[in-house]
This record gives sequence, C-alpha cells and structure tokens, in this order.
Amino acid sequence: MSFNIALNFEDGVTRFIRCNEGETVLDAAYRNQINLPMDCSDGVCGTCKGSCQQGDYDLGDEYLEDALTEDEAGQGMVLTCQMVPSSDCVIAIPAASTLCKTGQAEIQGSVTEVNLVSATAIELKVQADEPLAFLPGQYMNVQVPGTNQTRSYSFSSLPGESSFSFLIRNVPGGLMSSWLVGKAKTGDRLTLGGPLGVFYLRPVARPVLMLAGGTGLAPFLSMLEQLKKTGLEHPVHLVYGVSKDEDLVGLEALHTFAAELEQFTFKTVVSSEASDHPNKGYVTHHLDEAPLNEGDVDVYLCGPPPMVDSVLSYFQQQGVTPHSFHYERFTPSTPALAGEVA
Repeated sequence: MSFNIALNFEDGVTRFIRCNEGETVLDAAYRNQINLPMDCSDGVCGTCKGSCQQGDYDLGDEYLEDALTEDEAGQGMVLTCQMVPSSDCVIAIPAASTLCKTGQAEIQGSVTEVNLVSATAIELKVQADEPLAFLPGQYMNVQVPGTNQTRSYSFSSLPGESSFSFLIRNVPGGLMSSWLVGKAKTGDRLTLGGPLGVFYLRPVARPVLMLAGGTGLAPFLSMLEQLKKTGLEHPVHLVYGVSKDEDLVGLEALHTFAAELEQFTFKTVVSSEASDHPNKGYVTHHLDEAPLNEGDVDVYLCGPPPMVDSVLSYFQQQGVTPHSFHYERFTPSTPALAGEVA
C-alpha cells in the first residue's frame, strides 16, 4: 500500500510523491529526488517542520519537544522526518521548491477541443501524455505555442485524469486567446507546467460559501467534480457573478451538480443594468442565502481584483470572520495571486 502526498511549497509549486506504508515523508521525498529541509533526521532539530493541511498520519513519540511542541502538533504541524502517513495527505512546506532541488513539473499534452462557450470565455480540453495529479482549485502554466510565454489557467475538471479542461477568459488581442480562437486545432501539442497554487479545496467539515466572478468559475467546477466523487455532508452554496447575461457559462454543469449533490445550491448574478436577469448587481448583494453560520463557514473566492476587494470589505463591514477564507485574484495575462485569511 502507498499514499499520494502533495507537497505544497511556499512558492506555490506542488509536487506529488508516493509514500509507502510505514515510510516517513522525508524518506519518500528523498526517494523521489526532492530534498526537503532537514538537518538531523532524528526529530531533534525541527528543521524539517511543516504543516499537514489534510490527511491522517502518525508522528510516533521519538521526537523532542524542542523540535515540535505539543501545541504545534495539535495545530497540525509535523516533522517530515517522523511523519508516517496512513492516508493521502497535503503538506505545506515552508521553503521554496527550488531550495529543495525541485520545481514545477512539466508535462506534454494535445489539444482535443477548443470551444467558444461565450463571447468572453473559451473552454480548452487537453489530453495529457499521462494522468496528472493536482488539488481541485489549482492551476497550470500553459505555454503559448510558438512563443516562450506562458499563461496561467485553473483546472475546471476532476483531478487525477489524463484528460482535463480549462475555462479561459477570451481577451481580445490576447496572445493565448488569439491562438485559441484563430489557430488552434485538434492534435496541437502543448507544454504545461505545474500544478501550482494554494487555492484548493480543503476537507469539508462545515458549511462552505463559494464566490466566483467570470471565468473564476473554473476552479469551483473542479472542486464540485471532486465533491461529487467523494460525497457531501455539509451545505455548499455558490454565488456566481458576471457582467452580462451572455457571460454566464457552465450553467448546465451547475444544474447537474445541484441535482446530484443534495447539499449544493447556487445563484447567478449579473451586474449590467441592461440585463433582465432576476438577480442584478454584485455577488455581495446576493448573500441572503449564504450559509454564514455566524462565522463557522469556509469561504472560497475567485475573481478579478475589484471583486476580491469588495468581498473582503463586505465581511469586514458585516463583522463576520469566517473560520477560513481562501481567495485567488486573477487578471488577464498574469499569474494568479492567492491569499488566505484564517
């Protein structure tokens, strides 16, 4: 038996390794040629300390309190030289991937479909040469064919498959948008790097509020695919806002999720004054059905910077401090900027 371990480095790079039963994470990483920070490897110095974001493990009792205090252990801190997983795990490593003699993985794939799903959104489907592990909500850097430039796009599909998809904003004159709309064809080869990002779905242990703006819907489609696979025991509510009626995409998928996940609900919002949509305005105007639960809620937010700033201000004005707040800002042609408010 072995377990899938996601090592999430502080520069946003995630590397997946297999850890054998009874093997420490440190040993498994070294076996995969990833040099995690360490000095003693005996639970004495604390150099290999990280934080387990999800999963089950055993730390034993061989380490010293000076290396890992009882309070730290209670908060999910671990020593990778002592940590023996008993399930799949996600571990935050407080070091850049390059310092651990690794970096983002590079994969090759082929275009299978390019769909103009609206005037402002493109769906890109890719068949990779091998299955790709990622955390639902993460993104990849996709190299624009014929150039040395990359663009960052969030997955909109289930992790762990060799075929996956992205929902991409159609930017007039944009380098990748122009290629996708004007040149791309089935079979074209792509180079992708990643996965990347700390914006990903954590275990659902309480109500969840998802807030999406435009093509910021993409990571939530991936998260919902994962929840459909694993099941859902707590309410999850999505508010999805766009500028114009024609910008609303993915509605068929959202209705399917709502039909198959009893605890999932969603609302769409359009900001244009000219719209006849029943829900007008911004996402912050339509949080009446949000499961805020007096702050015992996990909030995920992905959208353009003005939307992120507006939502952060909304919670401050309401005096509500969510149990956790994960957000990702995006702008055309630039990598995602992620943040977290615990």
